[in-house]
Parts: sequence; structure tokens; C-alpha cells
Amino acid sequence: KYNVTTYGATIVAITTLETFAGMWINAFIISVLCIGWVKKKTLNSNEKIVLLLGCSRFCSLSFSWAYSFLSIIYPNYLYVHPILQLAIFFQAFFSHCNLWVSACLCVFYCIKIANFRNRFFIYLKVRIDRMVLWLFLGSVILALTVGIIAYDVADKPHCNDNSTGQRNFGRANIKMDQYFFPSFFITGFGYAASFMAVIFAAVFLLFSLWRHKCKMQTNSMKDLSMEAHIRAMKSILSFLVMYSINFVCLVLKMVYVTKKGSYMTILIIVFEYTFPGLHSLTLIFSNPKLEKTLLKILP
Repeated sequence: KYNVTTYGATIVAITTLETFAGMWINAFIISVLCIGWVKKKTLNSNEKIVLLLGCSRFCSLSFSWAYSFLSIIYPNYLYVHPILQLAIFFQAFFSHCNLWVSACLCVFYCIKIANFRNRFFIYLKVRIDRMVLWLFLGSVILALTVGIIAYDVADKPHCNDNSTGQRNFGRANIKMDQYFFPSFFITGFGYAASFMAVIFAAVFLLFSLWRHKCKMQTNSMKDLSMEAHIRAMKSILSFLVMYSINFVCLVLKMVYVTKKGSYMTILIIVFEYTFPGLHSLTLIFSNPKLEKTLLKILP
């Protein structure tokens, strides 16, 4: 048995369309890079980061949609411990993997393409390819930490309310809204930290582009370094704009978390599910290999 309101049906319809569109885009990235990996038996550092980003976004969309679908269509399934806790854990884990790997990609572009004479920057430029694995490991550890905290926060209302009936679950729901605020604070801190990394990467790359443009002003020849700067800047700035809106959505989500049936909540959900697919589409068109493959399969 299930009782779905018009509001709930609208959210399910919107999230389903956006989820499967985003999953298709990220599955395309994963497929192309994996096929290239099998053929060449190697991937460069940029492709490794984009591949991990595609995988994390594919999983993030899958778990977020499954949780949203169950909570609206079959909410009784979430009353059983530990289904709700595991759903929140995986949602938080893959969401923050997506978050930190995205920031790593922006920092990688900055270090790889920007030109500065600072010794530490030169050291990073030389070692960045070897540091990619450690960046992956750090992203996974941070995401795992947030996932464990989210699991613990979601588990507290269940521990404080041993009843499993729908009548008493309403009281647990109220407690859960209270317990979720520490989780939102931790999530907000993670967003702010990665957001600052993206801002610094964009500023440094923009400054490097400006310096390079001044040097090449008298040279009318086509410059590959300039093209690389501009391509990376497009990717980072597009991510910065979308990430800024996503950060605002997180703040609004904390405000509207207890306001069920609000149309503002629908707008927040729409962008949250749009972001992973839209930015991945931007990455496709900023990567010549992915763009060429996509144009081949499109009619």
C-alpha cells in the first residue's frame, strides 16, 4: 500500500528524469574512458580523475534517487532498521566523493596548466601526477568520515524511539530533524572547504592566463598554452558558477528541511539533481576525446 500526493508524484517524476539523464551522461564518460583504458592499457592523470568523478556521480545519483523514491512511494521500507541509516550513509558518502573529486579536478587543472616560478608550485607541478592517488585516497577518507557521521546522526532517532509503528514514527521524525542539523553543519563545512579550493584554483589560473596573454600579446601565432588555459578556465568557471548555486541550495535546504510540501524544496531538488549531469556534460565538451566520441554517436 502506498499513498502518493500530487506533490510527491511531482518530485518523483522530476528526480527520475534528471537522475536517468545524469546517469546516462556519466555512464558515457565511464564507458569511453574505460574502453580507452583497455585499448591503451593506461590513463593519464586527468582521465583518472574524470573517471572517478563519473563513477562517484553515477553512484550518487543512483542512491539519491533510490532514497527519494522509497521515502515518497514506499516510506514503510525506511521504518526498518538499518535501511534508512544505510541509505543516508551511501548517499552522504558518494555525494561527498563527488564533491571532493570535483575540487581535486579543478586543483589539478590549476597546477598542471598555470605557470608560476614559485619553488613550491614547481614542486607540485612536477609531482602532481604521482599525487593523484593520494588525492583519491584523501577524498575517499573524507567522504567515508562524513558518511559514518551521517549514519550515526540518522541512527540516534531510532535508538531513542524503539517503536516501529507509523504512529510513533512521527515523533522520531521530529527528533530526526533536530539531529540532522549537526550533519548539515559538517556537510556545509565540507562544501565551504572544497568551494574555497575551487575559488583559489580559478583565481590562480586566471592570473596565470592574464600574465601569459601579456607576454604573447605581440605574438600573432597560435599558442597551445593559451588554448589550454582557456579550456581549463571554461571548465573551472562553469563548475564555480554551478557550485555556487549548489552551495546556496544547501543553505536553503537547511532552512526548508522541516517544511514539507514547499515549492521551494522542489526548486532545490531540481538543481541538486541537475548539477551532476550538467557539469559532467561541460566536462565532455571541454575534453576533445569525449566530445568527438559523443558527436559520433549523436544523430
